[in-house]
Amino acid sequence: MPIIESADGSHTILSDIYNVTYHSKHGAITETEHVFIGMGLHWKALEKNEISVLEVGFGTGLNAFMSWLEAERRGWKLDYQSLEAHPITVEEAADLNYPKMLDAPTRSSDFMRLHKAAWDQPLELSTHFTLEKKLVRLQDFLPDRTYDVIFFDAFAPQAQPELWEEAIFAQLAQAMNPGGGLVTYCAQGEFRRRLRRAGFTTERLPGPPGKREMTRGVLGH
Repeated sequence: MPIIESADGSHTILSDIYNVTYHSKHGAITETEHVFIGMGLHWKALEKNEISVLEVGFGTGLNAFMSWLEAERRGWKLDYQSLEAHPITVEEAADLNYPKMLDAPTRSSDFMRLHKAAWDQPLELSTHFTLEKKLVRLQDFLPDRTYDVIFFDAFAPQAQPELWEEAIFAQLAQAMNPGGGLVTYCAQGEFRRRLRRAGFTTERLPGPPGKREMTRGVLGH
């Protein structure tokens, strides 16, 4: 699949299935830092430093890699489970420039460990980060734990409408710890209404470059 350089110099990929990019063209790393690390992990770390994460869309591995690096910097312990139905190849992953762009060129082999990790098996990558990748569609996923934070990084509603249905969010609400939060780049009104009907309180937050707003849905205590 074609690799595209986003506005901050970091790579994104154009999906050959959905014809949309995996990350924002306005900055792949910038988007992940703002939406998932900042509004997700840092928000929850105000309460606790052991955080259970579910990622919808492993994709390029950027969210997982940045979460791992941040966990080590902050002393967090992340139990990170990630879903993916259409993995990129190891060869495609090797061409991505994330370790270099994150000033972590010595961690290139660690980035590749994310992609080479076996599916459906927990892997303790460090004392701060355990990864389990699940090769499954979100619609078919049966959670075996509860989560503090959900990174909802599916392709946009117009590309994957089946992943933005109210039933999906009701399913995710059942798997969340009280006070947990779902974070996503999406700010569509109908999406937010579906989140609320599924039991979330929605927060309008400033978006990353190219997006005026993003959303955090919080499950009541």
